[in-house]
Amino acid sequence: METALEMASSTPCKEHGQGTTDDMMWHKRIAKAARQGAVGALLTAAVSGCAAVTGGPAPRDIYTLGAPTDFAGKAHHSRAQLLIASPHTLAALDTDNIAVISDGIAMSYFGGAAWSDRVQRLLQSKMIEAFENSGGVRAVGQPGEGLLIDYQIVTDIRAFQLAVDGRRTAQVAFSAKIINDRNGKVVASRTFRAEVRVSGDTVDDAVTAINSATNQCLVDLVTWTLGRV
Repeated sequence: METALEMASSTPCKEHGQGTTDDMMWHKRIAKAARQGAVGALLTAAVSGCAAVTGGPAPRDIYTLGAPTDFAGKAHHSRAQLLIASPHTLAALDTDNIAVISDGIAMSYFGGAAWSDRVQRLLQSKMIEAFENSGGVRAVGQPGEGLLIDYQIVTDIRAFQLAVDGRRTAQVAFSAKIINDRNGKVVASRTFRAEVRVSGDTVDDAVTAINSATNQCLVDLVTWTLGRV
């Protein structure tokens, strides 16, 4: 079975030194837990009989995210119709792998675990769901749905990862622009960031913290947007 942390590519993003002893021990504990099957999943991927017979890749534990539902007293109401464009991001996050950043520069991924979709698609779907859950917008959708659009929400993912640098923290950050779809003018722009401490040593713990950080950013995004459209 794969180790719990594998390098982002055959050519690392940057050369880096070893992490702290505590970080390395934590990585070993993750790997051991994965080998023993102790790491749970929100969704379990199915592996085909053909892959099992031919020695294909081992199944990965598949994780998804929730979307915020509590906007009481936070979100304004608007009659605008919004389009949520697919977010932009760096190639290292253009994946369904769950990213780990060590010492701020070295990127790797959890072995044996993945998101339910590529990070951009996953975050885009949760943005749409958050706006729908707020009840504060007339309609919201994605490209190709045929909506008559008033505003586009264009985003750029800056961070979506577990950071290990003496402590373990879930980091989520993205920039957002509200663009008037009729004249192309930028109505407003802002960067949203959240960090949440990870409570334990498992992939479950990391995903729970990333989910919490994502929800904080999404509540802020919805509240900010609906106050401007």
